[in-house]
Amino acid sequence: MTEDNNQINNQEHQAHVAKVRAEKQKQADETLHKLVKDIDEHPHDYRTYYDLGTFLVQLRNYNQAEELLMKAMGLFADQSKKAKNTLMYGLGNVYYAAGEYDKAIQQFNQIDDQKLQFDSYIMLAQSYMSKQNYKKAVVFALTAQGMRRQDPSVNQILGDSLLALGNFSEAAQFFDIVLKNDDHNGKANFDRGLIAMVLGEPFDDYFAKAKRYDHRYFEKGQSRLKDIEKFIQIQKKRDK
Repeated sequence: MTEDNNQINNQEHQAHVAKVRAEKQKQADETLHKLVKDIDEHPHDYRTYYDLGTFLVQLRNYNQAEELLMKAMGLFADQSKKAKNTLMYGLGNVYYAAGEYDKAIQQFNQIDDQKLQFDSYIMLAQSYMSKQNYKKAVVFALTAQGMRRQDPSVNQILGDSLLALGNFSEAAQFFDIVLKNDDHNGKANFDRGLIAMVLGEPFDDYFAKAKRYDHRYFEKGQSRLKDIEKFIQIQKKRDK
């Protein structure tokens, strides 16, 4: 009976998963149809191309998104500075999502629209982080932070980059800003806990919150935790 029950439960679960997947696909198809229709009805509005390109990125159709936005650049780049900057930002996001970070950086570097400047600096910092060029990531993140000092996303990037560079005390300052604005940020709590271990500060509370608010990141970070413990042991032996 137990095996029969398990088989029934598995079948019900699979049916539920298939139903959810079908609903999501239906929603995606409807959204795609609407966005294509928007372009047909407003062929001289660059924003319709940008919106469709952004949605194609969400669907991971990077080639189609690139082709669409390149086409839009040809149509609108010479008509409006705002259109050109918006489409370059969209194209940068396509390349970033596709893992083509050098191409992404090239696009984001060209943006000179004030409204997009902050987001462009954030994306440049993230692109350099993805290339493990943490020093350049810090430069662009600091520029962005000068515009919005309390913004959690930019302070998270600064904390991550400085932690990767081994600048623990500086990294701690930026993680503290993140946690001041969002105490439930599991990732920031975990990374701040790692720093606290290195600096000889209390760390249990950070890890408890990390486990509570982002269990997956907490479990994923266990190897880093062991590396930090080894690092501390080596430092203690050197200090003797």
